[in-house]
Amino acid sequence: MIYSTSSRLPDFPWDKLAPFKQKAGAHPDGIVDLSIGSPVDPIPDLVQRALADAADAPAYPTTIGTTTARQASAEWLARRFGVTGVDPQSGVLPVIGTKELIMLLPTLLGIGAGDTVLIPDLAYPTYEAGAALARATSVPVADVTQYDGPVRVAYLNSPRNPSGQITSAEDLRAAVEWARANDVLLVNDECYLEFGWDAQPVSVLHPDVCGASFDNLLAVHSLSKRSNLAGYRAGFVAGDERVVAELLAVRKHAGLMVPAPIQAAMAVAFADDAHVDAQRERYIRRRTVLRDALTAAGWRITHSEGGLYLWAEHPEYDAYGSVGALADRGILVAPGAFYGAAGERNIRVALTGTDERVDAAVKRLHE
Repeated sequence: MIYSTSSRLPDFPWDKLAPFKQKAGAHPDGIVDLSIGSPVDPIPDLVQRALADAADAPAYPTTIGTTTARQASAEWLARRFGVTGVDPQSGVLPVIGTKELIMLLPTLLGIGAGDTVLIPDLAYPTYEAGAALARATSVPVADVTQYDGPVRVAYLNSPRNPSGQITSAEDLRAAVEWARANDVLLVNDECYLEFGWDAQPVSVLHPDVCGASFDNLLAVHSLSKRSNLAGYRAGFVAGDERVVAELLAVRKHAGLMVPAPIQAAMAVAFADDAHVDAQRERYIRRRTVLRDALTAAGWRITHSEGGLYLWAEHPEYDAYGSVGALADRGILVAPGAFYGAAGERNIRVALTGTDERVDAAVKRLHE
């Protein structure tokens, strides 16, 4: 028997960028790749030291993670976002990068054929892929509270990838009330929460949003962007202790464990704010010069209140037309069509280029 799990997954969108990447790469000064939000800046020294110091780790790590890593995660939520009441013993679970968690969450929770998962109408593709892997039906929606029908899980993402849109505390509160009234698990992907530019992002676990209870709520957090640790694969999920306990029980069987040296680095990274504040300044500078250059070249920036992307459109092009026009200048970006029908006229421009490459893009846009 030949198994074909991949056949029920959406096409991997990045494969469609290959000809545009080839075109951009032919530029005499080389490609400026702003298509993928992969960090390019150094990992903080204190995090590297923590990893090295914990390298002698011959035993299996535990799925629940170290007390130090869970405590640091809970304290970070309280210190940076005013999220109080997260019990590091029962309300936090380390994960092997949050893409892994989002992809496997429906499967781990027993969601399957006949179940519905709501995803944002402009969405990172893994929400849809995770539902498909579990054989559930994913439905893109602009507002979860307007959906009428049985739902098992509803995803939010704020600041949102790709558009950078930030969901207000009022709208988050409405989503929480809807989820509880309909017994839906509401999962907010908050991996860009420290990168709000034109508005202040709020966690779904903030007391002004959820009250004194985390019932029906999960928040997903990552070190990939805030600490440049995409290569380490480290994050955590926090919230409803009943759901966290179920995830822990199933993940034990699957052997889904964050390596001990990574957890040591994770604890140090979440305990330090200075390196994140420095990284914010790098992104602010890149965002400013790219936004100004794109605007001067005829693109219009919409949303983009937070996160690591500019969401842009041009009056003369659809998404792929814009990608092609920029590839002619040696700049590679992602078409908004990757993220849903609502993005068919947009492009996503990542801020994750080095200062030298971003400055090269700015120069080409002004030519």
